[in-house]
Amino acid sequence: MTKRITILGSTGSIGESTLDLVRRAAPDELQVVALTANSNAKKLAEQAIEFDAEFVALADSNNADTLKNALSTTKTEIGIGPEALIEAANRQADFCMAAIIGAAGLQPTLAAIDQGNHVGLANKECLVCAGDLFMKRVADRGATLLPVDSEHNAIFQVLEIDKPEGIRRLILTASGGPFRETPMNKLLSVTRKDALAHPVWEMGAKISIDSATLMNKGLELIEASYLFNRPSAEIDIVVHPQSIIHSMVEYIDGSVLAQLGSPDMRTPIAYAMGWPNRMHAPVERLDFSKLNGLTFFEPDTTKFKALRLAREALEAGGKAPCVLNAANEVAVKAFLQEKIAFLDIPRVVEGALNKHASRSCFGTSPCEIDEIITTDTEARNTAHEQIVSL
Repeated sequence: MTKRITILGSTGSIGESTLDLVRRAAPDELQVVALTANSNAKKLAEQAIEFDAEFVALADSNNADTLKNALSTTKTEIGIGPEALIEAANRQADFCMAAIIGAAGLQPTLAAIDQGNHVGLANKECLVCAGDLFMKRVADRGATLLPVDSEHNAIFQVLEIDKPEGIRRLILTASGGPFRETPMNKLLSVTRKDALAHPVWEMGAKISIDSATLMNKGLELIEASYLFNRPSAEIDIVVHPQSIIHSMVEYIDGSVLAQLGSPDMRTPIAYAMGWPNRMHAPVERLDFSKLNGLTFFEPDTTKFKALRLAREALEAGGKAPCVLNAANEVAVKAFLQEKIAFLDIPRVVEGALNKHASRSCFGTSPCEIDEIITTDTEARNTAHEQIVSL
């Protein structure tokens, strides 16, 4: 039976990797229902034509004419504006890849969850901003949530979910980013180009900067807590530069189960798209005879303050993770625009967390989408204030 798929964020790195698998699949194996993009109308149109998409959505109305002109001779339906992303998520599909970066992906992903189908989650901010709400919605709608981040996908593959009493801890691995061996004083002069040069993974700009600060691993820590219902104390992080072991689960009998593979996002994407079966992925196969060794280090949370801030936000609970994420998105954007220095990113985040903590907003977790959006907006405003004061 042909599997119908929707990709939210098809022009990003995860979306393109997903479409690469569709391209390589048998003609009757996968059918593209809907594709969405933020502003890249040209690439979205090219994808829609190649894969004969039924519907496309473009969030940025400024580029609407480019999309409409490119698809004028096709049967593809077109939606414009943020609400069109939700319309795309509401289209009947067997599998939805949720790959919109940042808090902007929250509402479209919730809409996909509401369909009660299989959702590949590549947007960690959904759980960081609204973990309790999101997981409750998954349970209420009977949806199947399949993590696509390589670390969470690895855990999902080796975790005995039906026997939680046997689990001792989860171990997330981190490559360490481009500055793992860079002295603290050298980070003062880090450039945009330096921070984007990840030594292992090919990713979009925002995720690359998060990997350089290790905020990406902090966000994954929070995501893992909600995905697998484990407290902060039962989730460890180790730096593993080779990125061969993608994560591990330790059990109470001393066994440690790990998922290994080449650092290629098409592996976890293929796992999610094919679940509960497996589908072929054209990735490089591991040759153990040629591996020179696997090394592990404890992360330096003094040099990489973002990782410490993320764990503190998780443990504070309530709206703290939402504030953390919003402030980080603002700070990363400012760094990419060369308005602030690299080490200013965690400073902005810490300042926002401190200011909102003084307002006593770190109480119970937000249970309504409007409350989450309000918290996100307030935190972004605070982050902008922090940037101005630097």
